[in-house]
Amino acid sequence: MGKEDRVKAPIVEALIKAYEKKSYHFHIPGHTRGQGVYKPFKDFMGEKFFRCDMTDEFDGIGTLNPPTGPIKEAEEMCAKLFGAQKSLFLLNGSTVGNIAIAMALSLQGKKIIVNRNCHRSVLTGMIVSGAEPLWVIPQKLDDWSLWGKINPDDIEKLLDTHNDVEMVWLTNPTYEGVVSDIKSISKICKKHNVPLVVDEAHGTLWKFKEAFPTPSLDLGADIVVQSFHKTGGSMAQTSVMHIAKDTNFDVEALVHSLRLLQTTSPSVILLAGLDAARAQLETEEGAHNIQTAIDNANYLRNEIRQLKHIKQLEQHPCDPTKIFIKAEHLSGIQLESVLEKDYNTEVESASDRGLLILSNIGNERKDFEYLAKVLKEIDGKNYTDAKPDKKKHMPMLVPEIKMNLRKAFYSEKEEVNKEDAIGRISAEVIAECPPGIAVLLPGELITEAHLPYLEDYDKLEVVKQG
Repeated sequence: MGKEDRVKAPIVEALIKAYEKKSYHFHIPGHTRGQGVYKPFKDFMGEKFFRCDMTDEFDGIGTLNPPTGPIKEAEEMCAKLFGAQKSLFLLNGSTVGNIAIAMALSLQGKKIIVNRNCHRSVLTGMIVSGAEPLWVIPQKLDDWSLWGKINPDDIEKLLDTHNDVEMVWLTNPTYEGVVSDIKSISKICKKHNVPLVVDEAHGTLWKFKEAFPTPSLDLGADIVVQSFHKTGGSMAQTSVMHIAKDTNFDVEALVHSLRLLQTTSPSVILLAGLDAARAQLETEEGAHNIQTAIDNANYLRNEIRQLKHIKQLEQHPCDPTKIFIKAEHLSGIQLESVLEKDYNTEVESASDRGLLILSNIGNERKDFEYLAKVLKEIDGKNYTDAKPDKKKHMPMLVPEIKMNLRKAFYSEKEEVNKEDAIGRISAEVIAECPPGIAVLLPGELITEAHLPYLEDYDKLEVVKQG
């Protein structure tokens, strides 16, 4: 019996049975298995998609809140694979997991140690809970206009200075694949009896090949949130929250917070996609695809090293499937535009200095052979007459907090011209995705240094003055 024969996908199997079952339907969703769907859309998507579009509770699917039946079984199989006490499926991306974490593990006025380059959903969680951020400032990679790794000593200093820290909440890896020393940070947190939460959105594959960094759950983190859809092969907006076996925090408080936030009508298609992604990671084909992603990335890196005007970020340790490049005389946005318009090539994102390329489990070698050819062609062209890009895209400022995030967000507000906002207190989160790192957050003092990041904004919401 091959390895694939032992792999199960309970939700997928239940969905197939439900699809094949002859039955009559008097329940949501209202399109009744596609009968009420706009025909051009139905023809484009296919009848099977809408016949499978159902919520939980019906046809032996089980429920998500609380987990029962095949859904519960699928979550348990995911927990076993990743070495977690519990693995909870998330249907509003890692965002809903992060907000639930803040609700369960932080209180108004209490402090959270958080990295400056956290995702906006972490800030949303603090707005909901009323917690106060203590910023840990990662290394600045100035030549790349990027944030780098976090110094464990900075975490220890903050914990030594503040005795009311509720948790340490870090992003690892960075959006561009830079990896921090989570093992040392975990030891520091355990010494101070403070939970360590890791937003490991891009680390779903790390468990399965030695070429990747060690997963945070294996290094002592209490909670890890992974965006399965980013690298693991599930569909958009699907993620998983893993809870460590040996954690001391109140697991039920987290589960209850998540139930307050998750939809009561979860999409079985999305849940089945998570289940299928986990199952695929356990197959020989899945292992082959992961290795192919690593090999393709290494191939491209070797090709880039031969170029004269295009360089790549070289950081160790790092996620090998993320390649961040920059070109002389072109900003990242300009290089992205050249790739899109001249070569029909889409990349993950672009910032002030460069752009991010992902080597995914669905890519083939021919994709990277074409990309290498394209970059070589661009490398041989003269772009010295390109106009400078005025707008800045990667926020590299340290926030000056003048007011509690929650209080500022719910305060009486007024809208003012951008230039008139200097010296005022922001009442909104401005964080463009990708990568979702905040330019401004509620309670932050607005300064002239913010303006280059706000080229697309004419007005800003600020706290109304008395």
